[in-house]
Amino acid sequence: MLNVIDTSKSPRKIAGMFDDIAGRYDFLNHVLSAGIDRRWRRCAIESLQLTGSETVLDICTGTGDVAIAALTQTPGGRRVVGVDFAPAMLTVGREKLRRLRLEDRIALVRGDASRLPIGDHSADALTVAFGIRNVENVPAACREMVRVLRAGGRLAILEFAMPTIPVFRHVYRWYLQHVLPHVGRAVSRHPDAYGYLPASIDAFGTPADFVKILRQAGFDEVRAVSLMLGSVFLYTATRADK
Repeated sequence: MLNVIDTSKSPRKIAGMFDDIAGRYDFLNHVLSAGIDRRWRRCAIESLQLTGSETVLDICTGTGDVAIAALTQTPGGRRVVGVDFAPAMLTVGREKLRRLRLEDRIALVRGDASRLPIGDHSADALTVAFGIRNVENVPAACREMVRVLRAGGRLAILEFAMPTIPVFRHVYRWYLQHVLPHVGRAVSRHPDAYGYLPASIDAFGTPADFVKILRQAGFDEVRAVSLMLGSVFLYTATRADK
């Protein structure tokens, strides 16, 4: 019988799914990416060209790994705010901040990417790591990013994609369909989460589609940089200086 994966993205459904896997989320990220996720985050932060004086907003912050990197990487920002709608993920993230003694410089708050609890033009830089495809209304979220960024502010978004190189595409799809779900299910003990995650990559659309959405939202200098043979893309852009 064909197993059809539900890729609908209601905030309640997605938040509940990530809450259920919060305790094992970081471990699985590192294992399933063979640790390369750290390099991807480093590339994203470097693209922001931080100087140490910025307020950085990390949307879909999850357990806060990108928020922490945006502060501790050299050069990093002055202060970071992470936003996520899954409370259990934020609980794990706040425990990290306590261990690292970063609570005074990183704030993790609950909120929806399409209705950010952040004032207009209040961030100098903005990041999203592997979360934009889980947002129900992607164009609305991108417009929110424009709203909260100051003029000239920089954007860095990491997201998965389906490779276009035929052989690698075949291998990658096999990994997503047969390895990732089984390992993820065994470790997280969640029956559906690691089936949804690869299915959501197919449902998200192409890098060209997302570049178009960013431009329509009001971003300038939009670029899509292929990482790992096109299985991951780093999208960079700036908010129009007006």
